[in-house]
Amino acid sequence: MPSPKRILVTGGCGFIPSNFVRHLLTSTSHEVVSLDALTYAGNIENLGDCMDHERLSFVQGDVRDPDLVADVVAGVDIIVNAAAESHVEKSILEGASEFVTTNVEGTQILLDAIRRTPVERFILFSSSEVYGTAERAPMDEEHPLNPRSPYAATKAGADRLAYSYYVTYELPIVIVRPFNNFGPYQHPEKVVPRFVTQALMDEPVTIHGDGHASRDWVYVEDVAEAIEAVIDANLDAVAGEVINIATGRDLSVAEIADLVLEALDKPASLKVNTPERPGQVDRHIGSTEKAERLLGWRARTSFEDGLERTIGWYDENRMWWESPLRSKTGAFSS
Repeated sequence: MPSPKRILVTGGCGFIPSNFVRHLLTSTSHEVVSLDALTYAGNIENLGDCMDHERLSFVQGDVRDPDLVADVVAGVDIIVNAAAESHVEKSILEGASEFVTTNVEGTQILLDAIRRTPVERFILFSSSEVYGTAERAPMDEEHPLNPRSPYAATKAGADRLAYSYYVTYELPIVIVRPFNNFGPYQHPEKVVPRFVTQALMDEPVTIHGDGHASRDWVYVEDVAEAIEAVIDANLDAVAGEVINIATGRDLSVAEIADLVLEALDKPASLKVNTPERPGQVDRHIGSTEKAERLLGWRARTSFEDGLERTIGWYDENRMWWESPLRSKTGAFSS
């Protein structure tokens, strides 16, 4: 078993990173530092059951603060940079400024910090959104980058910036590109929890366009296991690499709506089609070959099993999402 490390998880109160922090605390012996600015997507309640854990330290702060970042980085062995503005529709309707500063400049500040204070490895959460619509299926890591929203463009910027630091400064960078995550603690702006919460409240289940757009859906606990595998992998095998985190299966948004309504025994009449979102990606389906070859990792959870667990969690945790998160965004979106 690898010796325990001190791992910094930026954006640690967000959806994916909070699940990853919980995974580290329950399934490994690593110490964890969670850094989060607690914006609309960073909810301290996401780690409410972990905050008193002896191996967790929480720092409220922003990755765009160079002095704070330098202090935090000086005390860790590994960095998992998952801090990001990730609300696609917000990047379209309200502008890209916050996305550029958090996703690109925040990454740059972290990268410059590890130039001064080296760490064992730096894992960047990129996104499958950097690929744009699939030109071939499945999409491997050599697929062209054609981001179709301001959000996706900033993730592509951070992705390539991190790679440049590997090439130029020989930093121990690994870039992961998760496909569409779903599971507990996901903000109801995202499509799976939006459908689930709308159906639980017997509200219209709103589908952008005709719902034909398809995605590769990865259960968040499987993603946590993938990142643990990146931490444990031989550095020579993964440094400078880009690795998809995918299942190799895609389902359309319309199919997801049907599965949610069926699982909750709700009528199909709840489905309502709304105008298509600008910059919509038609299809995402990821190649799993590289993750299997380099990490020995493969997603273990089928979409159907993950959806059952996700529905159960939102049904049992209505206090988490019913009023506080709705009031933060004013409405559900995707």
